[in-house]
Amino acid sequence: MLNKKILVCVTGGIAVYKTVALVSKLSQAGAEIKVIMTASAMEFVQPLTFQVMSRNDVYYDTFDEKDSRVIAHIDLADWADLIIVAPATANTIGKIANGIADDMVTSTLLATTSEVWIAPAMNVHMYENKAVIRNIQQLHEDGFRFIEPSVGFLACGYVGKGRLEEPEKIVELVKQRFLKSTKELPLLGKKVVVTAGPTRERIDPVRYISNFSSGKMGYAMAEAAVSLGADTVLISGPVDLPKPAGVEFIQVESAAEMLEAVLENFDNASMVIKSAAVADYRPKEQHTQKMKKKDGDSSIELERTTDILRTLGEQKKDQILVGFAAETNDAISYGMSKLTNKNLDYIIVNDVTDPNGGFGNDTNVVTLLTGMGNQYPFEAMEKKQLAKVLLETIVADERPISDDR
Repeated sequence: MLNKKILVCVTGGIAVYKTVALVSKLSQAGAEIKVIMTASAMEFVQPLTFQVMSRNDVYYDTFDEKDSRVIAHIDLADWADLIIVAPATANTIGKIANGIADDMVTSTLLATTSEVWIAPAMNVHMYENKAVIRNIQQLHEDGFRFIEPSVGFLACGYVGKGRLEEPEKIVELVKQRFLKSTKELPLLGKKVVVTAGPTRERIDPVRYISNFSSGKMGYAMAEAAVSLGADTVLISGPVDLPKPAGVEFIQVESAAEMLEAVLENFDNASMVIKSAAVADYRPKEQHTQKMKKKDGDSSIELERTTDILRTLGEQKKDQILVGFAAETNDAISYGMSKLTNKNLDYIIVNDVTDPNGGFGNDTNVVTLLTGMGNQYPFEAMEKKQLAKVLLETIVADERPISDDR
């Protein structure tokens, strides 16, 4: 990151103290850092603190022109290789989403053509407020990248999603962004949607139908997409895995919820990787009370869930659509059939009876089938390593991702 120019925009939340550490670590890594603060941010930390950490003047007043030869907020907007808003409050997110420029931070962001990353931090209920969700979605559509907040103990006393991501993780994401050439980041600026894990179809308040999917392969695919530069959306069923850094994370439970989340992100996606093990059936009736045990046998009537892959295959325009097929026999034959019938571009097939692959394992053995008739077999390897190899193979295949997505 030597001599990379990073502009850090600091807005008013208690997480400002973490941004002090972030600026220090970015500076130590060799980047040149400049800081803009809002008036609210200065209620928590004085500009002198950031001046010491960045070894540069700190900006906070649009009308305080430190160099008469330039207009400060325009000069900063043009200067930056990357802009990070951290912490980003609900107020500032709302302003950016609606084109409001009433302080130096928002004026600079409105004037820049540089890449902008937003790292929200706020109370969990604020983060889940419909207005905030709407503003974040608008910024996603406008091309802003988000560093998702983590789950934990908040300053307000609540426990939930809203903690500013740790400075170490943000620095690692920035390093990935700058330490690689554009050739090594073939998905830079592309949106990749990944589904992962199982779904649960409720029978009653205490029982459900599900499967053995651990989500490990899907989470590995999401991490691989981030490492190749993609703006990555991970839509996950219930799993016991940590959220990968750098993804937009959407938690779902049922097949219907997963379908809704995928469709909401489909139109502006470059690629969709559907690695989730979605239930094919759900109970036709969901009981509101626990079903009591009775003498003799019992049966539950099931109905089909919507086939998400088939739906996407019918609706796709120029998106790359990648499916997974977990089989117990004739894996290649069944995979080819799904590839054709569901209008996919690629399908990743694995035999879950293989001791080196399947649900829950840290390794996998797969074959990548392409719509052009190619087959790429991969021997057993760690899922994280395999995910990156698979994604690099897809990117390098004969159908490149469109430049306008």
